[in-house]
Amino acid sequence: MASVLDRDKTSADEPAFSWEDVARLVLTSREMDRLEEEELVPAKKVLYQFSARGHDMAQVMLGLHLRDGDAACGYYRSRPMLLALGVDLADALGSGMGREGGYSDGRDIGVVFNYPNPGGAHALPMCGGVGAQYTPAAGWAQSITYKAKVLGEEDDGAVAVVLGGDASCATGGFWSALTIATTQQLPLLFYVEDNGYGISVPSTYQTPGQDIAANLGSFKGLEIFNGDGTEPEEAADLIAKAFAHVRGRKGPALLRLTVPRLEGHSAQDTQTYKSDDEIAAEWARDPLPKLKAKANNLDWDMIEASVAAEVDKAREEAEARGVSDPDDVAKSVFFEGEHAKVGGQAGLSLDGTHEDPRPEGQRINMVTAIRRVLDQELEANPKMSVFGEDVGPKGGVHAVTLGLQEKFGHDRVFDTSLNEEGIVGRAVGMAMAGLLPVPEIQFRKYAEPATEQINDCGTIRWRTHNRFAAPMVLRIPGGFFKCGDPWHSQTNEVQFVHNPGWKVAVPSNAEDAVGLLRMALRGNDPTIFFEHRAMLDDSWARRPYPGDGYVLPFGKAKKTMEGDQITIVTWGAMTPRCEAAAKDVSADVIDLRTLMPWDEEMVLESVAKTHRCLIVHEDLRTGGFGAEIAAVVADKAFLDLDAPVERVTMPDIPSPHHPKLLEAAVPSVEDIKAKIIEMLEF
Repeated sequence: MASVLDRDKTSADEPAFSWEDVARLVLTSREMDRLEEEELVPAKKVLYQFSARGHDMAQVMLGLHLRDGDAACGYYRSRPMLLALGVDLADALGSGMGREGGYSDGRDIGVVFNYPNPGGAHALPMCGGVGAQYTPAAGWAQSITYKAKVLGEEDDGAVAVVLGGDASCATGGFWSALTIATTQQLPLLFYVEDNGYGISVPSTYQTPGQDIAANLGSFKGLEIFNGDGTEPEEAADLIAKAFAHVRGRKGPALLRLTVPRLEGHSAQDTQTYKSDDEIAAEWARDPLPKLKAKANNLDWDMIEASVAAEVDKAREEAEARGVSDPDDVAKSVFFEGEHAKVGGQAGLSLDGTHEDPRPEGQRINMVTAIRRVLDQELEANPKMSVFGEDVGPKGGVHAVTLGLQEKFGHDRVFDTSLNEEGIVGRAVGMAMAGLLPVPEIQFRKYAEPATEQINDCGTIRWRTHNRFAAPMVLRIPGGFFKCGDPWHSQTNEVQFVHNPGWKVAVPSNAEDAVGLLRMALRGNDPTIFFEHRAMLDDSWARRPYPGDGYVLPFGKAKKTMEGDQITIVTWGAMTPRCEAAAKDVSADVIDLRTLMPWDEEMVLESVAKTHRCLIVHEDLRTGGFGAEIAAVVADKAFLDLDAPVERVTMPDIPSPHHPKLLEAAVPSVEDIKAKIIEMLEF
């Protein structure tokens, strides 16, 4: 049988490559490491450097198995894989120096890479957090099965691969992705490079028995491949078998290869925590001499000289690049008219929509309004899916998704395992693969485990300089409802506003919910859609359905009352309370409807007219979004004010449980009215 390393191999199962391919790429990786460590880091031209020595041979072979349709999620020691994918050497070196072009145009550190690769495998945007790469890879794997089952695309054996060190196997992201991949039998290959250390912490603190493959031997639905990543034939054989298993649709696989880390964790790491004998033992396992012995027919001196010249030329090209224009550093936080090379573009067109509500039928509550939009968009857009805990047969704990799984099937409306990092991280991978994920977090507080994925998702477009994007609509119910408690009732929407790249909608009523949700689903940015629990079935929030084409632009507030004595700025469940409190005065009550962006213009115009500004919100006072509004008003409308800008908010406490305690904490009509009177009398 022909070897998988035979250049003449023509099987469609695996790509062909030769020992010469491996040799050239390993030597390229080594020369780039040497150049950075000996010249660029001492000259402070590179500040973050992570050597791949010891990891390089097996990782190169892994990368040479990747092909068009595949995607790989790596980590900071994954440059050999990138070289195997064909990344430009000047980009690889220049990115480390923060120069223009490259992975991010100088916005991100060079080891945090991305590589859109038309005609080949994409290297998905790496995250700076250890373990954050796993669940987006699971999302890409799920997109492969989704496209085959739902969209009817040909299944050509594409796979997702995720790389991680042994220490990353202790993270929640690893276990979440493992659960997703095995329960759904996704085409995902976990590649664990076990060098025995997480910086200075030995694997005895990371993995019981120091062998994650052995520990997962009885994990259902997971094929295990375990061996030595420094032995050329053994590593090649295990890598080929692992790919064949996943491409053959036999389920996910975990490939663990032991490798030595021949340098410190980073260029600054002196490895004083290792004994001399241990370091010597690691160097004795260097895969390069073994590769040279295996491929002893190659002219290694010639290859080394050729590689050195190529790397030196790339270094000259990289150093000739300038620093990107500082005037452009704030661009590409949001979609600005030019789509990313990879990701997004899955929402329906805005053609035929209208910004004027066209009421029809009886008043409906927010639950019905949101469900109706989800139903309509699912019907019209096969790339859209809805998922989260209990959204399937149960229809969501708030009944918003009731009946959607029955209508659209388990592939498009599905329950997930109980892991919010997995819910959002999976959505990131699906969005980059060109789908429209609509994940749900069951309650606002439960978003905390997903904080890293939420932050990473929002920054993808910016930190890749519009090379990748991951638009999604993340639905999150929150706020009080009849009673409160510290776990289900917080709002803390300001945290999402503070995450760059996310739009944030906070509708107070059914009509606004329809327009904002449809706009979000047809937009090109990650969006938090906040569904206030108290308003989901509130009588005040009921409105006639505004039409199947109604969209509401973000950043466009609404005056729910008009007057000339005071401006009251609010959103969500506080809107009806502000209206009730202001019924006996002449007030502009402004429902912001979205917080990112927010309608600064309407607020300032109103303050110029009324000369007073009161901000009311349910979130805590310190650091709440009202503080941002107050700062803008004080900065831009100071001369218009006849009284200090005031706020009525929750005190800085968790939401109390008993209804009487809750009402004492949440801004009441009486609290708001008292502050209005105080300000008018100032």
